[in-house]
Amino acid sequence: MATERVLHMKGGEGETSYTRNSLLQRKVGSIVKPILEDNVKLLMSNITSESCWKVADLGCSSGPNSLLFVSTMVSLMDKASLSLNQSRPRVLQIYMNDLFGNDFNSFFKLIPDFLERIHKEKNQNHGRCFIHATPGNFYGRLFPDDYIHFFHSSYSLHWLSQAPTSTNIAEPLNKGNVYITSANPPSVYEAYLKQFEKDFKLFLKSRSEELRSGGSMLLTFMGRDETYKIGHPTEVIGMVLNDMVQEGLLDEKKLDYFDLPIYCPTAEEVRQVIEAEGSFTLQTLRTFNIGWNANLHEDVGDSNLDSKMKGEFIVKSIRAVFEPVLSVEFGQDNMDELFTRFANQVVQLIEFETLEYTNVVVSITKVS
Repeated sequence: MATERVLHMKGGEGETSYTRNSLLQRKVGSIVKPILEDNVKLLMSNITSESCWKVADLGCSSGPNSLLFVSTMVSLMDKASLSLNQSRPRVLQIYMNDLFGNDFNSFFKLIPDFLERIHKEKNQNHGRCFIHATPGNFYGRLFPDDYIHFFHSSYSLHWLSQAPTSTNIAEPLNKGNVYITSANPPSVYEAYLKQFEKDFKLFLKSRSEELRSGGSMLLTFMGRDETYKIGHPTEVIGMVLNDMVQEGLLDEKKLDYFDLPIYCPTAEEVRQVIEAEGSFTLQTLRTFNIGWNANLHEDVGDSNLDSKMKGEFIVKSIRAVFEPVLSVEFGQDNMDELFTRFANQVVQLIEFETLEYTNVVVSITKVS
């Protein structure tokens, strides 16, 4: 399976689309916003001669969250210009990047109304904003040398360029699972970590070549803490797939030889790769947790829902992310059954587990 051809969030605007089920990602962006604001102000105070700022959002996906980042950048740059007593707002040239299978069309359709709204809200007193799409794999070059001032990426870099592979071609790396579990031998974790280190080093090298002098990046990973607990839905997905194999609904070999191209690093693993690669100085490294049920809208209220209803909200957010890649391997016809069973498992887990994602946020500046 060529990862970059099939890896994308679920497109369109249907009931299980990413557009309608990405509130969790939006809440993560809100939590990280103060760090983003500090980055923008520091950059604009350090680089005062530029009238046009080039910013790239890597792994932008589709839907309203993409434009939320653009809106935030416009506001933060205008605010920073005022606080720094700069005579006029900067021009923002922003590049929205994702893999080739991303639903860019849904994103494009939102742009005219977005630009009109920004224009009205700010009474024309804001820097101009030009939006571009840049399809391509961020594990490699995307832009010319010394071109971008600021890179942003949220909830994308835990996706690998490919799943790790076994050193023995005849034997599956992770038989009966699709991701790391507590029952795995150390070799499975080591293979995943090795793939992450390889990919992240290439990412850092590529971005350092594309960044202007003094440029920086703000990256948010879906990570993990050092203690073992059910911290990611992929473990539950693996359980469900195993059950379906045992019942003859899925081919056992397909499960044995399929691993999700995802790795959730610890903060220390992120630090070690940055320091080993050497192109960046670490400014900020933080972690925070957010519940699996963060996809719930504020007006619904967590206390107003029973376990089954909470499970349904969780499943929609997970399905919007993982269905495209799982359907390629296990068939679109099996997706309803898979996620119905997943929902049942989640409902049971809610009763005795605190289901949370660990997030790693890192701010780094290019070494001069």
